[in-house]
Amino acid sequence: MGTAQGSRSTLSKRWLLDGLLFFFLLLPAPIFSFVPSILSGFRHTAADLSSSSPVRRLSTILHATSTLEVRRREGNFDLELFSPAKVNLFLRIIRRREDGYHELASLFQTVAFGDTLLIKVLPATAVQDEFSSSFTSLVTDQSNLVLRALDLFREKTGKTQRFEVYLEKRTPVQAGLGGGSSNAATTLFAANQLLGTPATDEELIEWSKELGSDITFFLSKGTAYCTGRGELLEPVPPLPSSIKLYIVKPPVGLSTPAVFKALDLDALNREDPRDLLAAFTQHLSRGELGPPSMYINDLEPPAFQCVPRLKAIKEALLARGFDCVMMSGSGTAIFAMAPPPSSLPSSAGLSFDAAAFAREMEVDIWATTFTNRPSDDPKAWYPNPHA
Repeated sequence: MGTAQGSRSTLSKRWLLDGLLFFFLLLPAPIFSFVPSILSGFRHTAADLSSSSPVRRLSTILHATSTLEVRRREGNFDLELFSPAKVNLFLRIIRRREDGYHELASLFQTVAFGDTLLIKVLPATAVQDEFSSSFTSLVTDQSNLVLRALDLFREKTGKTQRFEVYLEKRTPVQAGLGGGSSNAATTLFAANQLLGTPATDEELIEWSKELGSDITFFLSKGTAYCTGRGELLEPVPPLPSSIKLYIVKPPVGLSTPAVFKALDLDALNREDPRDLLAAFTQHLSRGELGPPSMYINDLEPPAFQCVPRLKAIKEALLARGFDCVMMSGSGTAIFAMAPPPSSLPSSAGLSFDAAAFAREMEVDIWATTFTNRPSDDPKAWYPNPHA
């Protein structure tokens, strides 16, 4: 009896989901202007799509949401971890190096918005790793950062185990939010945990430099002053998780090389990054946003030159009452810091209709907060807001 009821319940839910999708597909195009507000809880998945077609977006949203639950229930994974995105609270470009890279100085901070990574150890007979993702455009060959991280881990530790990984993708690509780097760092940490921690945190950090610049940061506690190409870390005390921000992403992406190609080294800001670091830690540690002049990103002008729409989005956020608005990394995501209620007169407040802004500017938008790994437990990863 219980099995029959459970089967009927599952079928009913599936029929309901299919019915909802079929209903929306029959609607005339203008009705889709209301979909973002109806499905505001699912907007995180929509940001991963390159197509702006509302039919395709809705179909993928519903599919991705159900896929994660199915994989959790049927995949028998050994470990589920949150793979956070990051923002650059300031980003100074110091100079162009002789090796062609640019020397930078930046305050990196993880946020409670990102991907979910499911992983398990495969039987000893497995000869290769298995990788799948809700974002079907991700490459699945050995150029994939998750698979490269697993190869690197085996190379460094001498372990031979293979893994199955499922990645539920929420962080948009080409956004300056470090999504791929975070996935690689999370994979390194997960493999190390599942095989009995044969590597120390310090070793993982050192090895990760071979994969990419930002990966090292995600193996920190979540707040760090980064220099060099971004791989040199100086830990900074965690910033308050009560600080709220909005992340805004237009459908268009922008490659980092394209932004640096448009960079005018003679037009760089001259603020001392150490002074900026001191100002940020002083203000944000007290829950204050600090003056807008602190929020400096030397990559904004070239990115705005490449994609003028980014400047319009920033100006629109400023017009809505945000004081501290800046592009993250090389873009195209822009974040707006929400002022703490305690800093506003009782009769004042920030009135921001995120759904209306998303419709008007044709962007995806997420409200989130800062997040960090627990500082007193080296085996603890970032808290999972999607658990």
